[in-house]
Amino acid sequence: MAAGNHLLHIDIHIDEHEPRKGILDLLSRLRPHWKTKDIQMKTFTEGLTNQLTACYVGSLHEPGCVLVRIYGRMTELYVNRDREVEMFQVFHAHSCGPEIYCSFQNGICYEFVRGAVLEDELLRQPSIYRLIAAEMGRIHSIQPKCGLSVEPLLWTKMSHFLKLVQNSINNEQRCVKSPVDLQAVPSVDTLSVEMESLKKHLSQIDSPTVLCHNDLLTKNIIYNHKEGMVKFIDYEYADYNYQAFDIGNHFNEFAGVNDVNYSLYPSRELQRDWLTAYLESYKHSTGHEVTVTEAEVTQLYIQVCKFSLASNFFWGIWAILQSQYSSIDFDFQRFVFLYLKVPQKKKKERGFSM
Repeated sequence: MAAGNHLLHIDIHIDEHEPRKGILDLLSRLRPHWKTKDIQMKTFTEGLTNQLTACYVGSLHEPGCVLVRIYGRMTELYVNRDREVEMFQVFHAHSCGPEIYCSFQNGICYEFVRGAVLEDELLRQPSIYRLIAAEMGRIHSIQPKCGLSVEPLLWTKMSHFLKLVQNSINNEQRCVKSPVDLQAVPSVDTLSVEMESLKKHLSQIDSPTVLCHNDLLTKNIIYNHKEGMVKFIDYEYADYNYQAFDIGNHFNEFAGVNDVNYSLYPSRELQRDWLTAYLESYKHSTGHEVTVTEAEVTQLYIQVCKFSLASNFFWGIWAILQSQYSSIDFDFQRFVFLYLKVPQKKKKERGFSM
């Protein structure tokens, strides 16, 4: 489906607690030639906000497999679902992502990307991280349609998150699982001052606005060993944003999600090698001379170091929201403290004078 084409919508709601019946109803319309008795389902458990189920006949890796994603509880508050569908279509139109088949009341269906979810330790393998860098370079080269001017998503999204945090406090809403102790979290006013300080500093850095994934953790990278390629999935946060944010955000993911360990943050040498592969791909994809200089790598390295702090802050606020709304079994409280405390320790070493 080309970007901008109308997407099929099937008007059904799938129960997140007992999804099988709803999924079968959905498949009867999307894959009418499939016999119910032959349909197999595999549920993936890696997601932090949504439920994902692969539906297939025969083998999971045969063409025709459908992924059914059921949106997490109240995620529509902070994820623009229409924009997500648009991003699916843009990525697919440029051969950078799977085809989206349809939407339904509380989710979407799309093509299964053959391969395996990338394992954390493979992020450090040069042959793998250069593939990731090159793929990000290709995505960053995708131009807005009709030459439209675009603004970076970062500050708008961050402001929206902060408003939601403030609203949840004002309404005294309580989370489904264990809430973050709001007394131990910086106040919304303090977080707003911090955001403005980041914005003032980072807006002075000349990082280009490009099409970004914005959430490139290992669970969103599919590695196809046989074909020697990687593809990025899950476009809930994909949009135009600062080039250095997307890269810095990915580097933060080296520390892990379930067991965050910042000693695993990539070394200077690894970052420079990664950035060289990225710049070669980005330049090639945008029609520029592919030669990459040490000065160019150094400039991007400095920008990425600084924007990685904005990534920490962004996901720290996100985790406060998740702790209050999500029904997924995950320790969001620990996530909040890890992400909001780390920037305080890293600011000076990454060139901030706040």
